[in-house]
Amino acid sequence: MNNQKILFYLTLILFSFSQYSCNVNDEVEKSITEKGWENLIDSELSNWDKYLSFKHQLGYDGNAPKNKNGELIPPIGMNKPLYNVFTVINEGEESVIRISGEYYGALVSKKEYQNYHLQVKFKWGDKKWTPRKELLKDSGILYHSIGPMGADHWRTWMLSQEFQIMEGHTGDYWNQASSAIDIRAYTPEYLMNPMANETQDFLHIGEKGPYKNYCLRSNNYENAHGEWNTLDLYCYEDKSLHIVNGKVVMILKNSRYLNDKDEFLPLNKGKIQIQSEAAEIYYKDIKIRAIDSFGEKQNSYF
Repeated sequence: MNNQKILFYLTLILFSFSQYSCNVNDEVEKSITEKGWENLIDSELSNWDKYLSFKHQLGYDGNAPKNKNGELIPPIGMNKPLYNVFTVINEGEESVIRISGEYYGALVSKKEYQNYHLQVKFKWGDKKWTPRKELLKDSGILYHSIGPMGADHWRTWMLSQEFQIMEGHTGDYWNQASSAIDIRAYTPEYLMNPMANETQDFLHIGEKGPYKNYCLRSNNYENAHGEWNTLDLYCYEDKSLHIVNGKVVMILKNSRYLNDKDEFLPLNKGKIQIQSEAAEIYYKDIKIRAIDSFGEKQNSYF
């Protein structure tokens, strides 16, 4: 074999090894990245409890609903069979959670989480139920959830902070029960609501705050009906970011709640609830990973 052939084969071997090394490194990097995430969907919804309260009606005033005889209707409760509000279907090779919305309730994570990045994808279904038949479709992610179910106005969810999911309003904030938080937002006038904006100072929103219990997201970045949307929720210490399809729509800090002694205490960890709220909705790719800090860009918002 002449020198030219030897050189050719050596070059071919080195090129192949180089390609193999790159592929191995890519796979190792991918594996490390994937290992950083915890997947929260499986066919049995084994990471979640299923809680249902009531079929709420128009005119509900915040008191527990009553039957025709004026007797209080108890909530359905946790993990009751046969209702099929929370089911897992297959879309191609992907597992997708369908929430029918027919009853108010929530998927409730079995674990508590602190200092994390949660990512979910959602799209709307077509069905709506009373009391939202003539209203916008509604759901939400409730984070830092603590205490008993039914602590909120609707007698359904735990005390928590809400990343709103609603047609045209995805990324809004609601407090649940006695929670409160500070949000970069415009000071509202008269009957207007606070509206998030990264250039503004922080306003106290929620319990004992001067500006109701609600704040609008900075803009509407939701995709068209039937398309999937990606939501990212970053929570670190007392701070959080609401991100819709890659756009930061709300900057929040000083997460807290009012206890029964009229004292504000930190609210920086807890379970995650995914609401069933009278509208059909689908979720997929629900995953979470621990973080030990915000990045430079994220810190700049605060």
